[in-house]
Amino acid sequence: MIEKIRQTAGYIRQRVSEIPDTAIILGTGLGALVDHISDKQFIPYKEIPNFPVSTVEGHSGNLIFGKLGTKPVLAMQGRFHYYEGYDMKEVTFPVRVMKELGIKTLYVSNAAGGMNKEFRVGDIMIITDHINLFPENPLRGKNYEELGPRFPAMTEAYSHELIAKADEIARNRGIRVMHGVYVGVPGPTFETPAEYEYFRIIGGDAVGMSTVPEVIVANHASMRVFGVSVITDLGGKDVTDVPTHEEVQRAAQEAQPRMMQIMRALVEEA
Repeated sequence: MIEKIRQTAGYIRQRVSEIPDTAIILGTGLGALVDHISDKQFIPYKEIPNFPVSTVEGHSGNLIFGKLGTKPVLAMQGRFHYYEGYDMKEVTFPVRVMKELGIKTLYVSNAAGGMNKEFRVGDIMIITDHINLFPENPLRGKNYEELGPRFPAMTEAYSHELIAKADEIARNRGIRVMHGVYVGVPGPTFETPAEYEYFRIIGGDAVGMSTVPEVIVANHASMRVFGVSVITDLGGKDVTDVPTHEEVQRAAQEAQPRMMQIMRALVEEA
């Protein structure tokens, strides 16, 4: 594993003139951020040694290097999901490579179903914590001390400092943001009404099929993490609407301009 990480990072260094210390996983709701990155250099996943390839509609497959405003960034255009058939080591492999490249801060976004009764479709939820309901932890197996400790703390999985900055940015721009706990599940089915209710009872505000494995590995690697969800549908025992992938994408697109304002300012100021 260590050798693969180093091989991949070495290949990327040969292709790119400047390696930043900030990375963004452009999940649902942040895809258009690519248009705001200047001096772009694309590296397709299929050209990168040891990299998986995204199979999900709406997820491109490129590493992008460039500048967001004045800040050099690495952007992952398309992520990998457990439900695609990858194991957790493959899902989180790009985060391992980021650390090897020298990334210190990771920003992640996703689409999520909301079960908090105060949420509305199109809301932006800043993730304050998560509940891991994936059947496999990405740190399971042999631990390599050069990657991180055997038993990493998850007390502050999402940086309190970055959350406070994002709140200030949203407040100054008049953007409604919510806070909440993200429940990570394997998918690919959308949740039943009873499952939504269960997730709410155990402390969740929104649920999705990504992010948690990446955040666990980023914390293992001592990165600062900021996470944000766009609430694309609502669920629970009293909700009868049936979400579709197309509706999820449409809701994310509508929230995208507001999410981009926050993320762009946060990345530049942090």
